[in-house]
Amino acid sequence: MAYLNFVLHAHLPFVRHPEHARFLEEEWLYEAITETYIPLLLEFDALERDGLPFRLTMSVTPPLCEMLADELLQARYVNHINRLRELAEKECSRVKHDPQYSRLAAMYRNKFEVCYRKFESLDRNLLNGFRHFQRLGRLEIITCGATHGFLPNLRHSHRSIEAQLEVAVGNYRKHFGVDPWGIWLGECGYYPGLDWNMKDVGLKYFFTDAHGILQGDPPSPKGCYAPIETPAGMHCFARDPESSKAVWSAEEGYPGDYRYREFYRDIGFDLDLDYIRPYIHPIGFRTSTGIKYHRITGKNVEKQPYEESWARDAVQHHADNFLFNRSLQADYLDPRLDTPANIVCPYDAELFGHWWYEGPQWLGAVMRRVSSRPGNVQLASPRDYLSRHAAPKSNPAFSSWGAGGYAEVWLNGTNDWIYPHLHHIGDLMRETANLPERGDLDRRARNQFARELLLAQSSDWAFIMKTGTMVEYAVKRTKVHVHNCLELNRQIEAQQIDEGFLSNLEATNNIFSEIDYRVYRG
Repeated sequence: MAYLNFVLHAHLPFVRHPEHARFLEEEWLYEAITETYIPLLLEFDALERDGLPFRLTMSVTPPLCEMLADELLQARYVNHINRLRELAEKECSRVKHDPQYSRLAAMYRNKFEVCYRKFESLDRNLLNGFRHFQRLGRLEIITCGATHGFLPNLRHSHRSIEAQLEVAVGNYRKHFGVDPWGIWLGECGYYPGLDWNMKDVGLKYFFTDAHGILQGDPPSPKGCYAPIETPAGMHCFARDPESSKAVWSAEEGYPGDYRYREFYRDIGFDLDLDYIRPYIHPIGFRTSTGIKYHRITGKNVEKQPYEESWARDAVQHHADNFLFNRSLQADYLDPRLDTPANIVCPYDAELFGHWWYEGPQWLGAVMRRVSSRPGNVQLASPRDYLSRHAAPKSNPAFSSWGAGGYAEVWLNGTNDWIYPHLHHIGDLMRETANLPERGDLDRRARNQFARELLLAQSSDWAFIMKTGTMVEYAVKRTKVHVHNCLELNRQIEAQQIDEGFLSNLEATNNIFSEIDYRVYRG
């Protein structure tokens, strides 16, 4: 018998620009709501209606929680989905004489209508939906570092590490009303000794890539198929490479099947600019609308129209294949372990629905099969495993997510320039936090200093610089937050706080309303 742990990591960087009526990078959130978060909630709804005891784990990071709960961004999402509803209606008229494309236009019209109604039914806050399934015991929600900081590269200041964790736990408590059990470390970045910091804030388990356990000291006798207990008494779970490959691999993964929807062909790029202009960026910059009429088809061939029924068949086939292979794993591992194998399948949540359009349906199909049929694989969470079984003791090795597995994505020639600045403002924050407080305005300035520092430490900016997409925005965000920290520090030291400057920052970068700068005191 084996436990199957699905772990979805839901994260986006904090992007909120009230100074612009429409801002391009804010659409990362709106796309994820429409294409990933609502479709996942709809799959959970269907499983609940059918009385199926599904179980999975999901990290909802603090920046994502803050954006989903933000009234400005909620209102802007309604504007966004209403534009898509209008566009889908226009598309139904434009292609009405083509039976194949008219079916697809109607599919999108229905999708956007369902998304709008689901969003409104949750009072525009999707956290209400995720909280519901956590209360039912179907979803285990875990946290992440406050701004998804890549902690191995912030070790210059232990207070920066501790603040990323303490602020994260406090923010989780604000949004979910309980303390988190587990954490997804930003980019899966772990170094020996970090377990003590996590234990100090009450966390009980975390994840690494496979080599975090396989190269631990001593190596675990159960490999990736059981957690280990660290020197601090934390528990570390590791990714199973085999089950991950079935979804992630560009050559072997399910999302590359010719029957699935093609990601890159979108009417935002394909149709006449005058027609599509009201539904893309206001300056005429072509962007994706989410309406994509083609299937993957194959390489170096003309893309063919999407066939929804073909994709549904592929989903069922791939769900069966995935479980067949997990069952083989269970049979192989069972006689070799003295506890049930624990197969951890971690994925970026945004893979499901955004990059792989049919991904939420596939996940629902897998959970439906496991929940409704007896077999040698059962759904579980890390918390379930820890309540039933002990773990061997070991000290996990340094590890990260991403190419190479040893942090090179977040420390290389494209982004290494940021770290001296992050270390410097981290030192200034610690020094400022220990100065005597001088009234309400001074306290507000220090709290905003803490917000700006945390936002500068987001691992997303280094990642974007490495991947080469939206680099200008990532560089600007890093420089702006560093500048804000330096200016706030200067004003605090001089006891000359510009309330207008401070109020503007508080209104714009309003993450973590609950923050207390004293988290940075030594």
